[in-house]
Amino acid sequence: MTDRNDDGLRDLALWRTFLAAHRSGSVSAAARVLGLAQSSVTTQLQALERSTGEPLFIRHARGIRPTPRADDLAARLSGPLDALALAVGTPTPAEAPPVRLGGAGEFIARVVMPALAPMVAEGRRITVTTGMADELLEQLRSGSLDLVVSAVRPKGRALPAAALVDEDFVLVAAPSLGLAPRDAITPTDLEAVPLLAYAHDVPILRRYWRHVFGMRLDREPALIVPDLRALAAAAVAGAGATVLPTYLIADELADGRLVVLKETDDPPINTLYLVRRPGPLTTALAEIDRALRDAVA
Repeated sequence: MTDRNDDGLRDLALWRTFLAAHRSGSVSAAARVLGLAQSSVTTQLQALERSTGEPLFIRHARGIRPTPRADDLAARLSGPLDALALAVGTPTPAEAPPVRLGGAGEFIARVVMPALAPMVAEGRRITVTTGMADELLEQLRSGSLDLVVSAVRPKGRALPAAALVDEDFVLVAAPSLGLAPRDAITPTDLEAVPLLAYAHDVPILRRYWRHVFGMRLDREPALIVPDLRALAAAAVAGAGATVLPTYLIADELADGRLVVLKETDDPPINTLYLVRRPGPLTTALAEIDRALRDAVA
């Protein structure tokens, strides 16, 4: 006797349980989504592991962690199973598994959360992961995420991607530093001003210096903190000058806590993309896509 079968169709219910467990990272959470007892979910996962002939999840104190084999299966199954669910009846937001969204923490906090708040209030479930674009895209490929707001466009056609918005970057400081904003400000005028950077290799500052000033930045930053919100707070407090996206500091620019030091008609821009997992566009992903596009319009 064997648990294997010719086409796997007999195991559709088991694979639905598998996908719920993979997305939630917890047997108890999967049980709540599916309306099953935890013991039933455990039994079904064990049956699948016997069928595949290898472990699909590693149990630990805070839940379950998928194996590479499980990540691969989830990436291939999520599209077809979601399409089947749409074909036979769309679940209510509260019944549907959470949409797993990834993006940079600053953009998530300032733009994404306000845009999706009404959706959450109406019952849509969303789980957010923040991090660097390359790491989040890798999680998207493995099936651990459903949608990523990415500053990097993925290569190839495996992950559907579409431009969302262009970020404009400006050089700013607090008025207390006594720098008069003007078109002709030069790097020489900024030599005595501490620079506030996102990372040791100062990627944002370097790009601004090259794009706007037409020269290489050779200075060491006075402050390094990998959070643009923290850089904005430091700049408002008078720590020095930095380069930030305008969406992040709209309030600070409007009320004068920060000023743009150099006016330019050609600021550096960075395109953000909405990248989703392979498979059909589900109702939940379409709703989030529309909400985010409305927010940045």
